[in-house]
Amino acid sequence: MTYAKLERFEFILKQLDIEGKIIVANIADALQVAPETIRRDFDELEQQHLLTRVHGGAIKYTNVRNEPAFLRKLQMQKEAKRQIARIAAKRICDGDTIAVDTGTTTVHMADFLLAVDDITVVTNSIAAAIQFNLAIEERRMTGKVILLGGTANPKQSSVAGAMTLEMLDNMNFDKAFLSCGGISDGIVYDYDLDESLVSKKMLKHSKLSYLLADASKMDGKSFFQICHLEDCTEILCESTCPIEWQDYEEKWTVCNGGNSG
Repeated sequence: MTYAKLERFEFILKQLDIEGKIIVANIADALQVAPETIRRDFDELEQQHLLTRVHGGAIKYTNVRNEPAFLRKLQMQKEAKRQIARIAAKRICDGDTIAVDTGTTTVHMADFLLAVDDITVVTNSIAAAIQFNLAIEERRMTGKVILLGGTANPKQSSVAGAMTLEMLDNMNFDKAFLSCGGISDGIVYDYDLDESLVSKKMLKHSKLSYLLADASKMDGKSFFQICHLEDCTEILCESTCPIEWQDYEEKWTVCNGGNSG
């Protein structure tokens, strides 16, 4: 059966509404057309602000110029983010001093801590500070949480600004756990200038750095640069390293249900 363009569009948007994220290959199989046709359809639908392209597929439309509100963003790709956070939590060892930036993936790390002692957590994420404090209360970790000072951003549950950067200048970390808004051409981006400067500073003052990025961040570009992928010790993602990014394959860790880290 041959589907007209408008029929394909209707099918694509219906599947997107049901699944939240759709894959080019799956849609092409369902409609019995070439993947290139579906990619062109996705491009056209993205131009109409009906979806947002991600690596290998599409998600519901989000405006790349304005980051979604924190609670809404927290629900996007939630399972993938939690898979990534679970593996990231395994990188935390007894006695570590860690920096955790603001993001809807890093915020989940504390949920997966178990029997780690004497940890110092420094963060500009109000939401992450709450979760790490909860881990202490529930005796899944011992240590302390330092919430950086600065200007509060209620939409992102974070703090940033000159005061935040000044505090970081006096600190050194064993490990930094960083989020991002997108990755394109080997460059890691964020939506917010102030938050990107905090992430940069955390990376600069850390011995090791871990980038937590779900697959929807691939081929995504926003205005502010955090770093290059080569600056990161390890890249944690629920998806395999894209073929065109093979220069970073050795740094790439696939986080999924069967991955013990």
